[in-house]
Amino acid sequence: MSNGSIVLAGGGTGGHISPGIAIAERIAEIAPELDRVFACSTRPVDARMLEHVGADFVPIQAEGLSPRPMKLVRFVRAFVAGRAASRELLAERGARVVVALGGYVTGPVVIAANAMKVPVLLVNLDATPGKANRLVARRAVRVLSACPTPSMPGFAERIVGMPVRKEALASLPREECMARLGLERGFRTLLVTGASQGAASLNELMQHLLRSQRPVFGEWQVLHLVGNADRTPIERSYREAGVRAKVLPFLHEMGLAWGAADLALSRAGANSVAEAVLNAVPTVFAPYPYHADLHQRWNAKPYHDEGVAVLCDDLIEAERNAPVLGAALVGLMSDHGRREEMRARLSARPREDAALEIARLAVELAR
Repeated sequence: MSNGSIVLAGGGTGGHISPGIAIAERIAEIAPELDRVFACSTRPVDARMLEHVGADFVPIQAEGLSPRPMKLVRFVRAFVAGRAASRELLAERGARVVVALGGYVTGPVVIAANAMKVPVLLVNLDATPGKANRLVARRAVRVLSACPTPSMPGFAERIVGMPVRKEALASLPREECMARLGLERGFRTLLVTGASQGAASLNELMQHLLRSQRPVFGEWQVLHLVGNADRTPIERSYREAGVRAKVLPFLHEMGLAWGAADLALSRAGANSVAEAVLNAVPTVFAPYPYHADLHQRWNAKPYHDEGVAVLCDDLIEAERNAPVLGAALVGLMSDHGRREEMRARLSARPREDAALEIARLAVELAR
């Protein structure tokens, strides 16, 4: 019989949902008597990821706050509806604690939780806390952060590391990971990923490199996760270049991808950085270029400074990216010694289970 639930609130990107799944996994292990339910956004990516793991979830309406009149009206309407839906959810599920993971959806859920005297645990997942998290922090009984927050040094009481779901950790030998993905033995594997939404600029850069740097791909195959992009022209580019490639929109079992990879080109969301580091895969990180503060840079910068990863700005157009971002990738594809040194140093790093630490605190608050 259930003794109430822990509600995990957040969504809109895989970077919010994946850590929530990791925390829910650990809660199930240490407190199976507590139900776990996600209050997620209405974006399709949330449902896709949560349905895959069989999670219990309820989409909550939410919009970003904007001073523009029409957007402000949409924000108010969504907030009122989202708060009402959140109150209903918390009451029906006997919520004992809310774990806030960030994103617009956390606002109405946390306001409802405060009104109902349900304690809130905030888990900040980015080096630069967003507007929603700054709001939630003032209403949370405990605040943890997955990473340092240099722009707001005192934001969290403790830095715990990024919660990573088990499916994103390589648990099989490299050869078996490659076999399950349909990759060929005898070739090194480059993983290209723009996270859950994909990255058009990385897709275009790879197509540019296939034309301009074809010889470097001779002993490589590519596992390319293209996100929302049309995979057909990208598959054609690999085929015309004569480069072995597996092109997929999205992969739930990211542990297989990391387990097969010798090198990666990736966005620098906190979740992507944590997965690369925990799986000891040398990675060229290209932060999302459309954030005004380029805050994804801070997620990867410590590892760049340590020499176990490479951080390059994404200049969006392939012709501008090729001389720096492209050159960094090609350089690592060609320098086997440097890659192996990076992998060895990553493998030697201590591995902490942040998801378990957060789960324990959530259960403590719930009890």
